[in-house]
Amino acid sequence: MSLLDRHVGFVRALREAGLPVSPAEGLDAARALLVVDLAERESLRAAYAATLVKRPSYRPGFDALFDLWFPAATTAPHALPDPEDRDPRDPRGGDPDAGLSDSVDLGTAELPELRDRLAELLLDAEGMDAFARAMVERFGRQAASPGRQNWFSYPVLRALSPETLIARLLAEVLAGRERGGLAEKVARRRIGDNIRRFEEAVATDVRRRIAEESGIERIARSAVRPPLEQVDFLRITRADLANLRREVHPLARRLATRLTVRNRTGHRGRLDFRRTVRASLSSGGVPLAVFNRPRRPHRPELVVLCDVSDSVASFAHFTLLLTYALREQFAKVRAFGFVDTVDEITRFFTPGADVAEAMTRMAAEADVVRFGRTNYGHAFERFAERYGDAVGPKTSLLILGDARSNYQQPALETLRGLVREARHAHWLNPEPMSQWDTGDSLASAYGAVVPMRECRNVVQLAAFVEDLT
Repeated sequence: MSLLDRHVGFVRALREAGLPVSPAEGLDAARALLVVDLAERESLRAAYAATLVKRPSYRPGFDALFDLWFPAATTAPHALPDPEDRDPRDPRGGDPDAGLSDSVDLGTAELPELRDRLAELLLDAEGMDAFARAMVERFGRQAASPGRQNWFSYPVLRALSPETLIARLLAEVLAGRERGGLAEKVARRRIGDNIRRFEEAVATDVRRRIAEESGIERIARSAVRPPLEQVDFLRITRADLANLRREVHPLARRLATRLTVRNRTGHRGRLDFRRTVRASLSSGGVPLAVFNRPRRPHRPELVVLCDVSDSVASFAHFTLLLTYALREQFAKVRAFGFVDTVDEITRFFTPGADVAEAMTRMAAEADVVRFGRTNYGHAFERFAERYGDAVGPKTSLLILGDARSNYQQPALETLRGLVREARHAHWLNPEPMSQWDTGDSLASAYGAVVPMRECRNVVQLAAFVEDLT
């Protein structure tokens, strides 16, 4: 494959993985190749990253695809070196790229010797990538069919068990010094970072070998996770929530700004009679200049109605995270959770509260479940009955849920009454639009009353905020 083919394929793979790469940026990357040493792989990586990567969250996916399209080493498929063909005088087992200790033949060494070598690398990571490639070749290969092999990371990590070396390495590093101090913390962090580096090196080489067997394009589609802002809320993990918090707060500020009643062109404030009369004295009482009182944009009030049922549990985590962020941007925020009945949950999101702890308290203390089956109609009726005064002419009503009501009555008239009372009303639905109105979904019925938007990820949330007028 020529360099041009690799460049075009790499840029296309980045776009397919969700990284925004424009044609102009692709050309910039091609120009950058003219001024770097192509033999220096890390310089090549840096040139591509400088021209194609816009955000730190895109870097993991970029690195995974770069390692596939520009691998550190190549292996001819089905032509791995035969142990009998190795030069017995070459302690590296015939691998000129190994760069390993001359005292260890990785092709024939016993497992304890390999673990000793790994322990050295966890203290000094030089040569770790080559060691990982050798270990994948030795432990990661499993025969699948005649002439074909499968490659796995797990057998390599199970054989070497790097986590079990931590206690031994700490004893060597500390050398009798007191445990629990700063020196141990530093050593633990360094060893932990090197363990993760070794695991990633193993995974990278496994992906490379699979790509050689199955094709780079095929493995690239499954090896790279989409950027965080493109991950569906319904599939988000707990580990993603902390990172998602950084994305939500700027959006909350923009949402508050968009929902604020602002001065518009051609809309002036009320007549300032006293200033107008005072100015007219200089022209014999003729009001040649008319003065108006400046309009005062108010900070809006927000009411959030959030489905917290199990079917949208991940989305509920996100929406309550959004509610937590919105508290700082609005004059007044009231949040209500529901499954088949509704309860106010604002009290769980006091300033300084942890979102995870607030979710735990809400599940234990909030009165949101009656029979355990989602019922939007009953929840809307109970909300209008108990908290109807929360919605008024200064209120923006935001409903968050998938509109699946287990074939119960939708209570559309009740919802219409709430919408009439509110200044603005919006509904964000975490399900793909293709699934609306399937099964027990009432998306179109509710969408005829409240403007409903598909909101599956941060990108769509940002688009919703930008479209608000």
